[in-house]
Amino acid sequence: MPKMKTHRGAAKRFKRTASGKLSRHHAYASHLLTHKSTKRKRGLRKSTLVSSADMKRLDYLLPYE
Repeated sequence: MPKMKTHRGAAKRFKRTASGKLSRHHAYASHLLTHKSTKRKRGLRKSTLVSSADMKRLDYLLPYE
């Protein structure tokens, strides 16, 4: 069988951790920030892990990452 291709859009958005999980950045942090609280914006800066419900889909998109 031929090699699977990595989904380049997903590869730019997710990063594999040392334990094999995927990290991601938060949405809703790019514009319309004036009405959002400072605490909320500060939380959106930090990266988080992808939920287990989405991991199966992303493992298919990122076979070699």
